[in-house]
Amino acid sequence: MMKKSFGIVLTIAVVLLVSCSDVRREPGRVYMPDMAYSRALETYAQRGSTKFTDKPGELGEGKIYYTAMPVGGTMARGDELPFPFELDKPGDSTNYAGSKAYPNQYPNLTEGEMKEAERLYLVNCAICHGMKLDGNGPLYKDGNGPFASKPATLVGDPRYEAMPVGQMFYSVTYGKNAMGSYASQITSKQRWMIIDYIKAQQAGKAKQSQPTTSVDSTSGAKILNKDTTTAIKTNK
Repeated sequence: MMKKSFGIVLTIAVVLLVSCSDVRREPGRVYMPDMAYSRALETYAQRGSTKFTDKPGELGEGKIYYTAMPVGGTMARGDELPFPFELDKPGDSTNYAGSKAYPNQYPNLTEGEMKEAERLYLVNCAICHGMKLDGNGPLYKDGNGPFASKPATLVGDPRYEAMPVGQMFYSVTYGKNAMGSYASQITSKQRWMIIDYIKAQQAGKAKQSQPTTSVDSTSGAKILNKDTTTAIKTNK
């Protein structure tokens, strides 16, 4: 009985010693290795090489098809639903006009989010539209900058103050006139945050421009004089 127990213990010890070795003599078996081991690709490396290709027609030549683009119909985790309006074809404005009715996806920003929205505006938009949203950014600079035409005056121009948020989002996403698309620079949520900041500045400017109700001091004086005269007559 003792010999049998000793043999079992010795066998287990040998197995443990062999299994704990850091020397791999065989690679072992891997189920679906293309998912277990990702292919090493440099970020900006061109795919037109002897190993990788972005042309489906070259798959028969032993190359690996890779485009770094997400699968159609998929979306990133945590991202919101895609914008339902595609870019209009040249000469067409159907989707641009239809985007008027698209609601704001982040209408109620917290104080911290609004501060971040201001930062995003200053980083991405102020170079053209100006820190004061008056269209006088460094690229225009009162007509002395690189841009000959003045960018849109976001605060102070009734056209842009009345522009619906959906159309603003369309313009930032796809670009409009001289402005290019910002879809690759900022996320959908960041675009909505910037639009919230612009609308908040427009509302604040409109509130400041409202005339205040003034009190007619002359009418008050007349009432006071009438009451005083009545009181004097009564005393008499």
